[in-house]
Amino acid sequence: MVVVEDDHHISDLVAMYLRRDGFRVLQAQDAERGLALVDSERPDLVVLDIGLPGRMDGLEACRTLRAKGDVPVLMLTARDEELDRVLGLELGADDYVTKPFSPRELVARVRAILRRTAAPERPVAVHRVGDLEVDTARREVRGSSGVVTLTAREFDLLAYLAANEGLALSRRQLLDGVWGDGWFGDERTVDVHVRQLRKKLGDALPLATVWGVGYRLA
Repeated sequence: MVVVEDDHHISDLVAMYLRRDGFRVLQAQDAERGLALVDSERPDLVVLDIGLPGRMDGLEACRTLRAKGDVPVLMLTARDEELDRVLGLELGADDYVTKPFSPRELVARVRAILRRTAAPERPVAVHRVGDLEVDTARREVRGSSGVVTLTAREFDLLAYLAANEGLALSRRQLLDGVWGDGWFGDERTVDVHVRQLRKKLGDALPLATVWGVGYRLA
């Protein structure tokens, strides 16, 4: 993360709170040095003051950052005029904080921006469980002797258990996750489907009963 702020007291305060929250922070006192750090370090986010000294202020630096890429930008400014805030957002800033500010609020806004801009995780298509492969893209279960035929509900139950491998899941959790939270009926229907899975997959299925709770795929 890069903090571009000419007031070293503010810059040090922001950097201290970000580091406390686990971020690696680099600091620059003007736009030119800040842009150079962005080019060399490829940070996850830039905290950028509007009122920077030299030939380039924060608004121009934001415009330059947007022309180069899509690194998230949090504008930091002492100006409380709506025009500056609107202009910063129009130039591509993701959020802004007006001085004086709460360092904790700034860190919270940084985390919120990172959550919004994070690339979505690609779901795991194939889960390997013991000697089995649970392929959610093909909706197939493959064992040592080939593909095992399951009903749609049996497959959904196995896939849900595989996605939560190692966790003890109650019957209610399994019903909500597989049948849907709008499903009403006897929770023991889970046991019926588990028996069918064990019958079809045998010892290749490392599914343990957690007494008083439900089941865990080990």
